[in-house]
Parts: sequence; C-alpha cells; structure tokens
Amino acid sequence: MTHTATASRGLVDRAHTRFTQPRPPRRRAPGIIEPHFSGLGVIVGLYFFSLSLTPSLLPREGWVQGINSGVTFMVGYGLGVAVFAVGRFLTVPQARGRIRAVLLTVALVVIGVQTGLAIWDYVGWQNETRLDFGMDPLSPLVWPVIVVVAALVAGIILALSRCLRALFRWADDLLDHFLPRRLAVAVAAVALTALLWWVASGAFVNAFFTVSNWAFSGLDLDDKPGVTQPVDEHRSGSPASLVAFDDLGRQGRSFVSTGPTAADIDEVGPGGALEPVRAYVGLRSAETLEERAELLLDELIRADAFSREVLVVTSTTGTGFIDPRGADPIEYLWNGDTAIAGLQYSYLPSWISLLADQEEVEETSRVAFRTIHDYWATLEDSARPELYLYGLSLGSTGVEAVLSSVDILNEPIDGALMAGPPSLNEMHYEITRDRDAGSPAALPVFNDGRTVRFADEARVVDSSGGTQANGPVWGDTKVVYLQHGSDPVIWFNPELAWTSPDWLIPGQRAPDVSSTMAWYPLVTMWQVLLDLPAAGNVPDGFGHLYTVTANMQAWAAVTNVEVSDSQMSALAAHLEERDEIYAISQD
Repeated sequence: MTHTATASRGLVDRAHTRFTQPRPPRRRAPGIIEPHFSGLGVIVGLYFFSLSLTPSLLPREGWVQGINSGVTFMVGYGLGVAVFAVGRFLTVPQARGRIRAVLLTVALVVIGVQTGLAIWDYVGWQNETRLDFGMDPLSPLVWPVIVVVAALVAGIILALSRCLRALFRWADDLLDHFLPRRLAVAVAAVALTALLWWVASGAFVNAFFTVSNWAFSGLDLDDKPGVTQPVDEHRSGSPASLVAFDDLGRQGRSFVSTGPTAADIDEVGPGGALEPVRAYVGLRSAETLEERAELLLDELIRADAFSREVLVVTSTTGTGFIDPRGADPIEYLWNGDTAIAGLQYSYLPSWISLLADQEEVEETSRVAFRTIHDYWATLEDSARPELYLYGLSLGSTGVEAVLSSVDILNEPIDGALMAGPPSLNEMHYEITRDRDAGSPAALPVFNDGRTVRFADEARVVDSSGGTQANGPVWGDTKVVYLQHGSDPVIWFNPELAWTSPDWLIPGQRAPDVSSTMAWYPLVTMWQVLLDLPAAGNVPDGFGHLYTVTANMQAWAAVTNVEVSDSQMSALAAHLEERDEIYAISQD
C-alpha cells in the first residue's frame, strides 16, 4: 500500500514538474508560409518531379501536367522530410560540414541532370502520343503554364502540410506534460491520424455524397439539346407508355427520344425495318427497385418486345446513361427487330457512383435482369427473342453481377457486350490474371476463347474465330470485352503503387500505349489516376471513348448476325456520320 502511494505521488510530482518548469528547448519549425525548405526533401522532390514528366496513358494539357508535377514533387518532398525526421527521431548520425556539402552537391547535380533530361523528353513523348491519337502537337510554350501551376499546387500542399504539422506539434506538446517526449510524439501522431481519418472517410465523405446527390438530382430534371417526348408507341415516355416522360430522368429522356427510326434504318439497310423498341424506367418512375423492375417488364410487354428477334437488357452508367454508340448499332444490324431495356439507379455520374453506388448498380442489374429473365424463360424457345446484356464502364459491373448470378444457370443468355470495364470488375480482373499463357494482358485469351473474348479498335472479334489469337470454337453464350490499352478506367489499380503491371511488359502492351511508358513506385499509380478525368476528353477510339464502329463489330460477333462485309462497311460509314452529327448537336 505504501509502495503504491509512493508511486502515485511520484507520478503527480513529475506531472507537476513538467507543467511548472520549462521543457528542454525544441527545434523551431518553419512558419506556414516561411521560405525555408528541407535539403533532402528538395532533392527527393526533384527526383519525383522528373518522374512526373515521364509518359502515361493519355496526353495531358499543360495545366493538368502542372497539377501532376506539383503533387508529385510534394510527395517526394514529403518522403524526404519524413526520412530525415525519422532519422533524427532515432538519433541516427547525420553528415555535417564538408561531407554534407559534398553529398548535397553530388545529389543535386545527379537529380538536376535527370530532371533536365525529363524536361527535354517531355514535349517529345507528348507529341508522339498526340500524333498517334490524331491530336494537335504540344508547343514548348506550355512550360510556363506547367511551372506556374506546379509551383502553386506545391505551395498550397506545403502550407496545408505545415498546418497539420503545427496541429501535431500542439498535440504532442500537450501530451509531453505526462509522457516522455518520444512516447508523446508517437501517441499524438496515432491519435490525430485516427481522428483525421475518421473525419475524412466518415463525416466529410458522407457530406460529399449527400451534397453531390442533391446537386445531380437537380440536373437530372434538365434535358439535353434536342430532346422531345417520343410519339411512337414503341418508346417509353410516349403517350401510349406506362411511364411518364418527365419521370425518366435526363439520360432516360434522351435515350427514348433519340436513336434510329425504321426510316433511318431503311436508308442503309435491306428495307422493311421495324420500329426499334426502347423501354426505360427512371428513379422517379416508382418508389422501390422491385416496382421499377416490374414496371420495366410491363413496358416491354406493352411494346411487344418479346416478339422481337433480339432483346438487350442494359446496365446503365451512374446517371442512367446508355451509350448511343453501343445501342444504335445493334438496331441497325437487326433491321430494327430489337428491344433495348434500361433502368436508372442513381443521379450521380460514374466517377462518384464508382465510390458510392457500386453495390447499387450490381443489385439493380440483378433485380432488373431477374424480373425480365423469369418472364422470358416462360416463353417457348421458338417464340422468344435472343437475350443479351450490355454495359459501358460502370454498367459492365452490373453485367458481371448478372453473369455471376444463379439466375442464368437453367436458362442461359445468348451473350453480352461490355465496353471499358473498370478495374473493380472482379470477373474481368480474374480472367486477365488467369489468361492463357502467351496472350497479352492488354488483349487476353482465356480458355481458348470458348466463352469470353476481347477486342479493341484494331483487332476485332468475329463469330468465326475472333481475333488472330483466339481459337476457332465459340460457345453458345458469347461474351465480349471491348477495351483500349489507353483506357485508365480499366487499368487504374491501387496496386500500381507497388507493383509493375503486366500491361506494361514489352510485348504485352497495347499499340495505343507509349513504348516509353515505364513503371515507377507511387508515381505510376498517381499518373494513371490523374488520367481518369481525361479519359473522356480524347479522340474517339482512345481512352474511354469507344467508337460506334467498334461497337458495331462487337455486336455483329456476339449476336452472330448475317451481314456481308460490304454491308458492314456501308453501315459503319453511316453510323460514323450519324455519330458525328449527334456529337455536334450536343455541343
């Protein structure tokens, strides 16, 4: 008892001493905007800056490169500062005097030479990639923009970092009254990191999604240019429809009011085209997912969709978008004897839905498909359409959810087309990982191409044998992934931070990926991440933009439609002209 009391008094005395007596002097940290920098941080930062100028998947505008370089420099600067701080914390001996000066000079010269070479090569690889993409060359005058933006970004990050350091110092100074210095620093670091992570991943993220949903739900009420209510009974939202036009959402209204008519198809087809069926249900069309799925089925039945030759159940992207480049071709190929169905599940664009609504797209796709498939399965084989799935980008995630479900075991579907599958798609990831030996990661061959095949703009799959690498036998259910080697949506993966990907191995990379692109820890992941926003701002046939011709060829293979080469060429020219006119109308 006496021993315990003595220990308690000792602890109180030490705390009192720490509160009442001055602590040992502590090295002053630079102010938030003070022009004082770490030598090691600058050296490592310049090295990372030079890496930021190396090739990535897509060409970059000057201001985007400036953001890239500014952030990358600060990542290197932070690593250098962290290494120095840890060494000092562990009392590792430091070089001083002349030795320190020599080491710094040598390091700066080596890094300076490397940075200079990277600057010299930057415009070269940019213009090489731009030439391959059919873009205008980059002028050397882009450098002032890069430097200014990079400096601003680095300065902002440095100021924020110093604010955080001030917060951490305040916390460990507070704990230093009770704990030894090193323990106080460690406890403060862990506690504040956990608190900041909770704020960033919890409160901030929830607020971001709430505000985003509110903002984009308002945008969903607006219409794209040229959108009008359809009058044809084969379209949802028409006077004969069970679904109100205003409830279809922005993308749904565009889907049912555009697309080819029978007259459009007859311009290039054999004649006698049918009016294509386009069925769509928006988030505002019914209260629950199950009710919306039933309403979509009712729309298909009302429009006599199950008497058509082909029925396509689509999984939409985040906002409910169905790509006309994926929808129009199959209607032309089958002379309008088609029905396409879509169901909206979110107001958010795909890049937000990718984070917030991944489970929603999977569940929506499964419920919508199950509802339609159960009815379809009750029909006689000879009296029902061939059943296909389609999804672009995040929509392909929904298609994979259907393909991996038990709903199609007894009554398999006829095929599926997925364009630009994001990296989170488990089926695509596993097929690519387990591809046949000798096939490239950019365009894999899996199980001799018996069910799943891959295609890009240059190498086309067909039902008689697929790409040159594919085998001659293709099963009754035909699945095609349409993908570009330059699409960061497909290839971004957090593992890029520490693992070199197979799609960069010489001999495995796609033709639209720069031959000089190399992998660097952390940097390559950040560069591909930065490519994501630009994936839809490049010429068609690159990045995340899949041409109407590539979609047409993929659909022709999946559905095994009988169309001659001359008809395919004429149809491709017509679709490309139509797509160009549509793109101009949306500007």
